[in-house]
Amino acid sequence: MSKLLVEGDSLKRLGRILEGSPKRRFNEAVDLIVVLRGIDLKKDPSAKISEVVELPHQPRNRKMKIAVIGKGEFLTRAKEAGADRTLEPEELEAIAANKRSLKKLANEYDFFVAQADVLPRIVRLIGPVLGPRNKMPINLPAASISQLPDLIERLRRSVRIRTKDQPIVHTKVGSRDMRPEEIMENIRAVLSAIERKYEDPRKIARVYVKTTMGPAEELPIATGR
Repeated sequence: MSKLLVEGDSLKRLGRILEGSPKRRFNEAVDLIVVLRGIDLKKDPSAKISEVVELPHQPRNRKMKIAVIGKGEFLTRAKEAGADRTLEPEELEAIAANKRSLKKLANEYDFFVAQADVLPRIVRLIGPVLGPRNKMPINLPAASISQLPDLIERLRRSVRIRTKDQPIVHTKVGSRDMRPEEIMENIRAVLSAIERKYEDPRKIARVYVKTTMGPAEELPIATGR
């Protein structure tokens, strides 16, 4: 886990931010905003980050939705594991024939998992829509079907982090009804992934948190980096 945040001080600050944010009629998300330094995404596209990060604690305000693409036993196991939707290649091909329907599918589900030997058949159909959304399926060999339930469970508590045109990462790390300690552990998991990507914690210039409708508040980070 990242040691970038000042131990104790950051947790207290997070607690004050959550307490000070007006209560809403819905369970707000808690967002993390990380501002990077010394990274020129236009000159160096490889500096962009796009990763799935498994959080220690699943946010409670919204369940991640997972669709599984495959055949036979692969889909049977996916249903047993609680996948939100299962799709055979033929069904997906029919959806992909209508670009609007495919966009709706892409927007409805957070993660896609595909049986590895099925993916070549569908990748050209779904790539133009799922690719730009960074939602291309995670492929799993049919021989590894026993790993499918665990993969779905891990994706339930995962988030996708990415940079777009600016050196900023913005992602959800919790919900208002979670304990500050749980949210802080999730924040550290995301920061650790960013540190691994750039191999230099000094690339992280600022760290902010905010509730859905609240202002962004800065967390203290270690000096002398």
